[in-house]
Amino acid sequence: RIINIHHSFLPAFVGAKPYHSAYKRGVKIIGATSHYITEELDAGPIIQQDVAHVSHTHSIKDLIAKGRDLEKIVLSTAIKLHADRKVMVFNNKTVIFS
Repeated sequence: RIINIHHSFLPAFVGAKPYHSAYKRGVKIIGATSHYITEELDAGPIIQQDVAHVSHTHSIKDLIAKGRDLEKIVLSTAIKLHADRKVMVFNNKTVIFS
């Protein structure tokens, strides 16, 4: 299996600069999602997600930095769960064992 990581703005803010679009809309949370890849784009079973709160005081650079940090954490957690065989896929959903 292949694991993918991306910002959690999909499908609201697609394209090359999702953080810029989110900043313009004044989002209050940003996040990251790690999932298994399937034939359908970004529709695979989700392994791990996390969010961070942001406010009007944060710049676009802040959103990008926080997002990248979240992506690293979420991806590493997903890989560890997969490597430790703690993820079971059932009906395009995951069951995570502790």
